[in-house]
Amino acid sequence: MKSLFFGGVHPDGRKELSAAVPLTAMALPAQVAVPLRQHIGTPCKPLVAPGDTVCMGQKIGDGEGLCVPVHAPVSGTVEAIEDRPHPSGGTCPAIIIKNNFLDTPHHTLKPYSNPDQLTQAELVAILRDAGIVGMGGAAFPTDVKAKTGMGQTETLILNACECEPYITADDVLLRTRTGDVLRGLALLARILNPSHTVIGMEDNKPEAAAILKDALKDIPGVELKILPTRYPQGAEKQLIQAITGRQVPSGGLPKDVGCAVFNVATAFAVYRAVFDGIPLMERIVTVTGEGVKQPRNLIVRVGTSFQEVIAAAGGLTDDVWKVLSGGPMMGVAQATLSVPVTKAVNAVLCLSSAQNGESAHSVCIRCGKCLDVCPMGLEPLYLYRYSNAGDLDALKRLHLTDCIECGCCAYACPGKVPLVEGFRAGKQALKEGAK
Repeated sequence: MKSLFFGGVHPDGRKELSAAVPLTAMALPAQVAVPLRQHIGTPCKPLVAPGDTVCMGQKIGDGEGLCVPVHAPVSGTVEAIEDRPHPSGGTCPAIIIKNNFLDTPHHTLKPYSNPDQLTQAELVAILRDAGIVGMGGAAFPTDVKAKTGMGQTETLILNACECEPYITADDVLLRTRTGDVLRGLALLARILNPSHTVIGMEDNKPEAAAILKDALKDIPGVELKILPTRYPQGAEKQLIQAITGRQVPSGGLPKDVGCAVFNVATAFAVYRAVFDGIPLMERIVTVTGEGVKQPRNLIVRVGTSFQEVIAAAGGLTDDVWKVLSGGPMMGVAQATLSVPVTKAVNAVLCLSSAQNGESAHSVCIRCGKCLDVCPMGLEPLYLYRYSNAGDLDALKRLHLTDCIECGCCAYACPGKVPLVEGFRAGKQALKEGAK
């Protein structure tokens, strides 16, 4: 048996709120705001100008270096290019499109006639042209991950854990588009040519697991590994250890231990890009929590505002406390509901006052629980103290950059110390110090 990862916690899943509700496509918004920053790397530059008419799927932004393009999720007219709030915080330039509700497809949207004959280089080029990024939240350009993993990947892992509480977007995708996800996985395997292909899933998704087991009967060489539920098993370094027993070294990448990890939704996006010719311009978003009236999973076009997404789920309750982009462990609190859905937004979580666990009198009682649960084997208390003190040398020595901001330490802390907030501030200080 492979070694499970160190640390971790067992928060209440609360996935039942949205898991059983049928997947539905959200009504198209009258306007979309498409951010030019939806991936790790260099933001896109606009390829259109105000007044231009655009078609659905048309490339409207691109750039050089570590960058992938963005596409028009609807057809219509470009009204403006201006700074708009971003779900990850702050603002960034966005292309504002007035929807004409025709969904006129761009002439480039057509499936590839010979997908089985495409070379590795051609497949990688398609992934980039389709603007595909890691859709589990990391938003790293998929073509770059695939290209750098060529010739170095012994084990290809499809991440179906979806370990964050509340979120069921990947679960419902697996249950409704199983074959398409597996076709996307097969395309990634053609690029990387691994010796082993494994689907990692936690044991809290029995229906999806049963569907996958049945589908894999006709697909030799792909193993489904059911893992005991434990957060943050969906983090790629922890998933690699749980499945292979290998540990990614400090500062290292999965390819350093012969692995490559891709999210379920990413594999589906790969399938759509090759077999349907559709770029990444919509995704499944879980709208859930005790602060929204009708939790559900929605197919949402990129650029749709959180306000409209929440309205499609019945609206907020009178007792709503906070709205997050993402789950309760790693999600980002939103100051406004005008922020748009991006490629990396897998959930809009609306929490009620009953979930308010914050404290105005946080204090460390030196219990050591943060040490016990940190999956990276770090020392959260000292990292927090040195972050507050601005001691950059100590933060480097204690490997702050290895922190994955999973929130296990804050979840386990009885003193309610805002540890992750301190770590993010410390990382920003390290970046500024490097500059």
